[in-house]
Amino acid sequence: MQSEILIQTLLEQTKRIINQAEKLQTYDLEKLIRREDETSWNILECLEHLNLYGDFYLPQIERKIKNSDTKPDFEFKSGILGNYFSKIILPKEKLNKMKTFKDKDPFNTNLNKTVISRFINQQNKLLELLNQSGKVSLNKVKIQISISSLIKLKLGDTFQFYVNHMIRHLNQIDRIEKLNPYKQLN
Repeated sequence: MQSEILIQTLLEQTKRIINQAEKLQTYDLEKLIRREDETSWNILECLEHLNLYGDFYLPQIERKIKNSDTKPDFEFKSGILGNYFSKIILPKEKLNKMKTFKDKDPFNTNLNKTVISRFINQQNKLLELLNQSGKVSLNKVKIQISISSLIKLKLGDTFQFYVNHMIRHLNQIDRIEKLNPYKQLN
């Protein structure tokens, strides 16, 4: 895939993510803490989970782009692991539950609407980084993944995984939003 097309696609997806998050800012707290069931996350927990990943990836991506002396590639070629992680994280038609790591699990934490503002700020930072990434190699710049310091993905794969992860949880938020307003499990 052409690097420029990948960046443009990710920019558009991120803008849609921001629009969805801005809509969440209009909800009252009761709607934001409603759960599908006793063991599932509510809307704020979904966003906080994504914020925790943003705290890990965004500073690292920013640092790597800033310190890179690579030149942009015309073509981005996804790596084997990066392609696998990017595709497996996408939501499937039949829910594919995944276990999250304890340090990224906000279940039953006391959250408020500032989680949404923080999420939107991270997405605006992501837009900046995507724009800056057009000046470096999406193939040669490597980003450490959150589950192991030994595994690094290409910058292009990291961006795809990160955005796909958000799409996954925004789909989860869509399901939560459709819940009967009288079904309260807190």
